Amino acid sequence: MAELRHSSAAGGGGGAAVARPSAARHHPDAAAISTLLSPPPSSSKDLDHVDHVEQQQQQQHHGSRREWRFTSGSAGSMVAGAFLALLLLLAVTLTLAPSIWSHLRPGYLCKKEGFILRCPPVIEPPSLWENPHSTTTSWEPCAEQRSYYHNPPLPEEEPNGYLGIHAEGGLNQQRIAICNAVAVARIMNVTLIIPLMKQDQIWKDQTRFEDVFDVDHFINYLKDDVRIVKDIPSWLPDRGDLYTSLRRTVKNIPKYASAEWYLDNVLPRIKEKRVMALKPFVDRLGYDNVPAEINRLRCRVNYHALKFLPHIEEMAETLASRMRNRTGTLQPYMALHLRFEKGMVGLSFCDFVGNRREKAMMAAYRKKEWPRRFKNGSHVWHQALQKRKEGRCPLEPGEVAVILMAMGYPKETQVYVASGQVYGGENRMAALRNMFPNLVRKEELATEEELKPLRKHVTSLAAIDFLVCLKSDVFVMTHGGNFAKLVMGTRRYMGHHLKSIKPNKALMAKVLGDPYLGWPAFVDEVATMHEGRTGLPEPTFPGYDIYENPLSHCMCRSKS
Repeated sequence: MAELRHSSAAGGGGGAAVARPSAARHHPDAAAISTLLSPPPSSSKDLDHVDHVEQQQQQQHHGSRREWRFTSGSAGSMVAGAFLALLLLLAVTLTLAPSIWSHLRPGYLCKKEGFILRCPPVIEPPSLWENPHSTTTSWEPCAEQRSYYHNPPLPEEEPNGYLGIHAEGGLNQQRIAICNAVAVARIMNVTLIIPLMKQDQIWKDQTRFEDVFDVDHFINYLKDDVRIVKDIPSWLPDRGDLYTSLRRTVKNIPKYASAEWYLDNVLPRIKEKRVMALKPFVDRLGYDNVPAEINRLRCRVNYHALKFLPHIEEMAETLASRMRNRTGTLQPYMALHLRFEKGMVGLSFCDFVGNRREKAMMAAYRKKEWPRRFKNGSHVWHQALQKRKEGRCPLEPGEVAVILMAMGYPKETQVYVASGQVYGGENRMAALRNMFPNLVRKEELATEEELKPLRKHVTSLAAIDFLVCLKSDVFVMTHGGNFAKLVMGTRRYMGHHLKSIKPNKALMAKVLGDPYLGWPAFVDEVATMHEGRTGLPEPTFPGYDIYENPLSHCMCRSKS
């Protein structure tokens, strides 16, 4: 019976197995009860019968006690085992709970609806100098993580050949070209020759890769992703003509080409010639038509492999420190990327405030530089008006000043200005300087002796501006371009806590052109328009590329 009841308990009837001994202990069988209730025996046979019944009772009673002890011990073991299992489950839960919860709870993410960016509400009070903490804890950088399932280590066999590229334009356009070149080399399994930073007609600079970037760090950091060499192979007979020889150059690469396009159209020529160059190479690799791991590789190049030389990094750190200590006490500072050079104003084909002489000179400039677009100039005014409505015109310095003041930034704000020669000179800057008198450029923060080594290369000075803007407490862009795109993307990758303001130029054109809108209403409009336009987490596609917003492929859900 004990064995049977034990097996019943093991099969899930534990409660019944414990109750049965108790019932047997207090309720003898019917025969015993009738005997106990019958009159006393009158003969020895009857006495013997009574003794027999009592013995049966005692045996049954002792058996029941043994059975009770046995089943009680089984139940105790089960309870102890269950308790230990519960403790183990609790310990595992406490260990994994933060990670599980971080994946189950929705991450903080803003969504764009037309011109308006909708962001989840936060309970923290707004700050002029940083994004709310609760908006910055959902995502963390993870481009350094290599997915060996999708991106296995480099094969041991010889690569398919060598690839050289022209990195054209200014420093930031060249930076993007370098990131794309590494990605293309990985796609085709070819060895990348350190990119040639081509002399630009506007910048007129002959900077080499090693004049700005740490070439050894670049090669070593990417050794598990792509083979990289510093120079064209010595065995190539016409190595001096690689970037000029038509038979060794792949041209007419479509913009935002797919990975398959390179495999079908470029790789066969590299296998045939062994060494080929790509020209031009600006925006020649897509984003949503390449594997996700290739996009992550581009982030790995941009944020980890490309390091400026130590003397550039040190100079930028010195200027950032001086910006914070200009008043004698530690203060935050704003960096303003002011895109209002003559070339930008002309290329925009937008209309700006100015007298007749200025407008005539700008019309002549546009006709000379962009004759096809200018034609006879009769359509320019209508085109300019439409562009302003669509938010495609650079903000004027005075417009920037009004927007910043409406956001609440005080007149005492320390502002680092990163820009070229502003169109219109100091007259055009007057409104901005009157509202924010503490404007300063690198030439005013550093001595001529400090800047002299950097003046050898225009790109070195551009790198200084880039880093000082990157280190600022608040970054403000006034128009598109690779500089602002890369600064904002890097600040997002660093954790979204740094404010990066991207004015809504389309809506600002509307309110700035309303003569009946008073200052209080204007302030409310500016606050509403830019509530989420401060570098908060957003999906990368379709509104951005990975250089301006790396979240979708290069950031992961935070474990905290």
